[in-house]
Amino acid sequence: MKHLFAILFITICNAANAAATRLHLFKDTAHTVADTDTVIREQSVSLHVNYGSDIQFFGRTGPVKYPYASGDAIYNFKSGFFVYGSAVQVFGYTPAIDEVDLGAGYLFNYSKTLTGMFSYTRFIFTKDAPPVIMSAASNDINFKNAFDWKFAKSSATFDYLFGDANDYFITLNTSKHIETTWSIFDDKDYLSIDPGISMILGTQNFVGRYSTLHPQHLNYDNSGHGLDFPPYFHDYDNGRFRVLNYSLKLPISYNRPHYTFEASWKYSIPVNVEWALKNRHEVFFNLTFFYLFFK
Repeated sequence: MKHLFAILFITICNAANAAATRLHLFKDTAHTVADTDTVIREQSVSLHVNYGSDIQFFGRTGPVKYPYASGDAIYNFKSGFFVYGSAVQVFGYTPAIDEVDLGAGYLFNYSKTLTGMFSYTRFIFTKDAPPVIMSAASNDINFKNAFDWKFAKSSATFDYLFGDANDYFITLNTSKHIETTWSIFDDKDYLSIDPGISMILGTQNFVGRYSTLHPQHLNYDNSGHGLDFPPYFHDYDNGRFRVLNYSLKLPISYNRPHYTFEASWKYSIPVNVEWALKNRHEVFFNLTFFYLFFK
């Protein structure tokens, strides 16, 4: 663990002195916008529509899979400020909208290779929303720094969540952006691939809060069969800072001047999991359409 913190410290220092920010505002929540590597410092509006095979929240999923669709809108000011809103629909549930998120932030351009982003997000769940794992959190303060090494891009992101449960996380990510030199339909389009690896470290008090609020959903599998009664919840030292997840991601995108269509696969390896959640290795699939309007 001592070596892990040494690596973590060096990585954060490197990222704090360098980085490439992409407007991936929602991390591993229910929201996934296209993995573009462009920092937008012009007056613009970007829209995203996304389908996801399951909801993951900082390396954790609930006992039941929740396929979903989400829509996001971001307004960017020339100054670097931005505001955004999103809506989420979990398939198979009555409410037309299960969750609404609102937020604002600021983009920093320290240099050509170093960028950063600070944002605040408020999660609002409707009364009849399904008991997704992120429902134990209601606020997120996020600070991200990224560095462009030319041959790859690395980022270090700090999140502080507060509400029913208080947690903090550090997400380390490195990815490689590859573009085709040839076009598909005309000279204005191209394909891009952004393979990446990431590691999430943090506390997981939100898991304990989720277990307290929804004991009837623990130890249930996706077929609906589970225990006849809720299991006793063991605290599991969820306030301890530790590694939560490793993942490998492969986004493949079709790009044109104003829009991107992306298909993304992520192989997730959860570690130090609260036993009641029964998290296991899982493949996540996302389809995202991203459109950018310049003013």
